[in-house]
Amino acid sequence: MAADALNPLRGIMFKVSSVVIFVMMQTCIKSAGPDIPAGQITFYRSAFALVPIMAYLAVQSELRGSLHTDSLSGHLKRGFLGILSMICGFYGLVHLPMPDAIAIGYSSPLLAVVFAAIFLKETVRVYRWTAVMVGMVGVVIISWPKLTMFEDGGMGSEQAMGAAAVLLSAVLAGFAMIQTRQLVRTEKTATIVLYFSLTAALFSLLSLPFGWVAPTASETLFLIGAGFCGGIGQIFLTESYRNADVSTVAPFEYTSILLGIGIAYVLFGDVPTVAMLVGTAITVSAGIFIIYREHQLGLERKAARKASPPGA
Repeated sequence: MAADALNPLRGIMFKVSSVVIFVMMQTCIKSAGPDIPAGQITFYRSAFALVPIMAYLAVQSELRGSLHTDSLSGHLKRGFLGILSMICGFYGLVHLPMPDAIAIGYSSPLLAVVFAAIFLKETVRVYRWTAVMVGMVGVVIISWPKLTMFEDGGMGSEQAMGAAAVLLSAVLAGFAMIQTRQLVRTEKTATIVLYFSLTAALFSLLSLPFGWVAPTASETLFLIGAGFCGGIGQIFLTESYRNADVSTVAPFEYTSILLGIGIAYVLFGDVPTVAMLVGTAITVSAGIFIIYREHQLGLERKAARKASPPGA
């Protein structure tokens, strides 16, 4: 989109709306309870997300075109990584206080920087490497009290497994981001969004033999609600990037921790710990610095292109 066609305020509104909707999705999953297997949660999340996504694409007259792809294998890889990430993330979400799960998940964009340097050979200089290391210190501060509970029994062990699952989810999400970066070179955003939900729904069915349960009526409503929220949140997120630069809207992702803390306290009685608050502050600060640095590098690249005459 041309710079003069961007509407930053509209983009920010869509981004904040997407954050609210995604936190609602997490609340639905948390409310469904720990008795629903993570693979089954992922199926509902992916399958029912298709309803608003396909309706949106139909209204935009993009549904037919979005089904065409030149990289089916790339979408399958993206879907497989995404489904594993969601399964781990949802397992952690139902076994951890919601703010902790959200905050540990903030390590994903930090890891994406590392993976981009390793696998895509992107240049990452000392500023971003430092920010990544500082951010990961924050993640360790949040996670360590949970991980040291492995020696305890009961809920302590479940929280330790939950923290480990969210960390693994962040690693897999980082790999999924790298795969998405490769897809955007040839694929339309609508195609990536649609195929992700399709492949995630199909892959999650593979977990059926591992013990799905018959959910109660309320659990079913929460699971369906999570799917609808996931689809609507993805639409709002797409619209935010359609209306503003990534560097403009990305910092608003961190408003999710404030919503998460409030909802977790009111609905689930979760009180944030000092370690969680300190670690989150460190991780969020590192993430915002990386976004700022990406923005500065983007401006430098743009200025360099303007300074170079065509054909030079």
